[in-house]
Amino acid sequence: MDAVILAAGEGTRLRPLTSTRPKPMLPIAGKPILEWDLEALDCVGVKNVHIIVGYMGEDIRDYFGKKFRRMNITYLTQAEQLGTGHAVNVAKGKVRGEFIVMNGDVFVTRKFMSTLLEQHKKKKSTASMSCVEVVHPENFGVVEVSRGKVKSLTEKPARPKTNLVNAGVYVFSQNIFKMLDSVKKSSRGEIELTDALKKLIKEGELYGFKCGGQWIDIGLPWNLLDANEIIMKSIRLLKSRKAKIEKNATLKGGVAVGEGTLVKSGAYIEGPVYVGKNCVIGPNCHIRAHTAIMDDCRIGNAVEVKNSIIMSKTHVGHLSYLGDSIIGENCNFGAGTKVANLRFDDSEVMIEVKQNLVKSGRRKFGCIMGDGVKTGINVSIMPGRSIYPGARVDAGSLVKNSIYSE
Repeated sequence: MDAVILAAGEGTRLRPLTSTRPKPMLPIAGKPILEWDLEALDCVGVKNVHIIVGYMGEDIRDYFGKKFRRMNITYLTQAEQLGTGHAVNVAKGKVRGEFIVMNGDVFVTRKFMSTLLEQHKKKKSTASMSCVEVVHPENFGVVEVSRGKVKSLTEKPARPKTNLVNAGVYVFSQNIFKMLDSVKKSSRGEIELTDALKKLIKEGELYGFKCGGQWIDIGLPWNLLDANEIIMKSIRLLKSRKAKIEKNATLKGGVAVGEGTLVKSGAYIEGPVYVGKNCVIGPNCHIRAHTAIMDDCRIGNAVEVKNSIIMSKTHVGHLSYLGDSIIGENCNFGAGTKVANLRFDDSEVMIEVKQNLVKSGRRKFGCIMGDGVKTGINVSIMPGRSIYPGARVDAGSLVKNSIYSE
C-alpha cells in the first residue's frame, strides 16, 4: 500500500519555531514529528511514501532522503498552498490502488494505523476516516457516526454534538480524486479536503472508525510539550555504551543518553529524559522529568531544566533556570537567565499565537524561543513569551512582551 503525507503547510500558529523549519520537522522526544509517523507507516507494511512538500521542503528532503527503513520516499511539491484537498490532488497519478493519507502534523502509533486499516478492510470500505474522542471537540472537525458510516462532519462547532473528531488520517480509493475534481474553492480560495469528505458522506460512502493507540494533534506550541510528555512515558529509553557518565552523576528512571555525550559529576537527571549525541551535561545541574535535549547541547553548572524541549547546538549557561519551554537551535543563555513558568497570580498562562494572546489551558508554561537567540546575563523571561529567531536580549532585561527579530 502507498501513503501520502501532507507536509507542505507553513504552520503559522507554531511560530517562532516554524519561522525557520517546517512544522513536521519539529522535534518531540528526540525525533521530528514526521519521523514518528514514518515509523508507524513502516510498521503496517507501507512500501511507498509520497511526501507533499512546500514550505521549506528542502529540510524534509535533506533529512530523510529517498528511503526510510523498508519504504521508498518520493517528494511531490505543492508550489502554492491552496488547501488540503489541493495537496492530496498533487499525488494524483502517483499513488496506486488504495492509499493512506495523513496530515504531517499529527503523531500516531503503529496501533492507531493498524486499527484503522483492519476496520477499513473488515467493512470493505472505499473511504475511511480515523476518529478519536477528545476533551475539547469544539477545536476540531466533529464527527457523527451511525453503524460505522459518517453522517456528519462539522468544523469547529460552538456546540459539538459529540466528542468524536476527525483525526486527520484516512484510507482512500482512487475515487477521492474524482471527488476533489468536483470541489469548488472555499471562501479562503482553497480546495478543502473536508468538502470532498462531505460529498462522500452525502453519497453514503465514508466510514468513520474510532482508532486505538496514541494520537496527538500538534496544532499549537504547547501541544509539543503535551506530546513530548506522553511519548516519553511510553517509549523505552536507552543509554549509549559510547556515552560517558562521570562518578557521582545520578541517572534515575528512564534516561536516554546519546553517543559521545558526557554527563559530569554532580549532574542529577530524573527520567524520563532524552539527551542526544555529543552533549555536555553539568557539572552539578538538575535535569527534571520530560525534558528532551537534542544533539550538541551544553547544560552548564548549577542549571535546572524541567519539562522542556531544547533543540540542537543550544547552550544553557550556568546558574540558569528553564521550565516548561521550547527552545530552538543555536541559542545561547547568558549566565543567570531565568525563564518563569508560573504567573504570579497563579492563573492560566496566555501565549501569543499569530500575534493574538490565546488561552493555553496550562497553569505552567515558560517561553517559546526561535533559533539563534542570545540572552545576556541575568535576563528574566515572563511566562508565555515568544522570542523570534536571531533576537538579542540585553543583560538584565525583563522580557514582558514578545521580542521579534531585528
